[in-house]
Amino acid sequence: MNTPSSIPSLPCYLNGEFSTLDQAQVSVLDRGFIFGDGIYEVVPVYAGKPFRFDQHMARLARSLDEVRIPNLHTPTEWRERIDALVQRCAAALGKSADKLDQLVYLQVTRGVAMRDHTMLAGLTPTVFMMSTLMNPVSPQDRERGLACITGDDFRWERAHIKTISLLGAVMTRQLSADVDAAESIMFRDGWLSEGAAVNVWVVRDGQVLGSPRDNLVLEGIRYGLMESLCSQAGLPFSLRRIAREEVQSADEVLLSSATKEVVAVTLLDGRPVGTGVPGPVYRRLFELYQQEKAEA
Repeated sequence: MNTPSSIPSLPCYLNGEFSTLDQAQVSVLDRGFIFGDGIYEVVPVYAGKPFRFDQHMARLARSLDEVRIPNLHTPTEWRERIDALVQRCAAALGKSADKLDQLVYLQVTRGVAMRDHTMLAGLTPTVFMMSTLMNPVSPQDRERGLACITGDDFRWERAHIKTISLLGAVMTRQLSADVDAAESIMFRDGWLSEGAAVNVWVVRDGQVLGSPRDNLVLEGIRYGLMESLCSQAGLPFSLRRIAREEVQSADEVLLSSATKEVVAVTLLDGRPVGTGVPGPVYRRLFELYQQEKAEA
């Protein structure tokens, strides 16, 4: 359990200045605190190098544009700040940045103002970044696969915006945590959407299927990567509506995210997926994923 005394003194970035997590402060009138009125990104950093950085910046720009928050920095300026933060965090841990895998969280809120639901013009956005050590899927979980549950997607209908208003995702993830499962796989009107904090992929008859790119799904950065990896592996790849029954009878089910990379689901609602062990499609895609990281 996190308490004020347990917050580490790791470096962070706030509104143009570097500070530490235990010292940085924002106003109680920040609209991120009052309304959840903000956008975020999570950029994996392997051996000191941001992974698929351009794609993360493109999604950040899209999300900010959707909610009418100005983007204060160019991609080059974001990269300079992220690189500096990564170096500072590594130094604080007594390590070289190229020896660590980190996870950079960046958040932009509309800024500080008296409470008013209107999108007030002329505010200066609050920009915050922190970096933590990567917490990858354990080798044991990779070998045996993850247990997940299914549930109804009760979130709002603009899931494609990477907003900090994540109460729906928190509640959905807790459903799985309550039964010691790794994730909740959600369905809207009987069709697959995504997990609480992951995209979901279904393998049927050698084909990799994913939910369409639309407003009901947050298009993870791994969407484009999974398509590329499937092309390299010679696997058919398709985005379409996927019925709950297709997921439940799939040969393989996979999850993807910045922290999980790509990982197999082998137990769904207490029933084995496919043969009950990580399948050949997962193993090939994970292998190619590692090659992509090494070459980035």
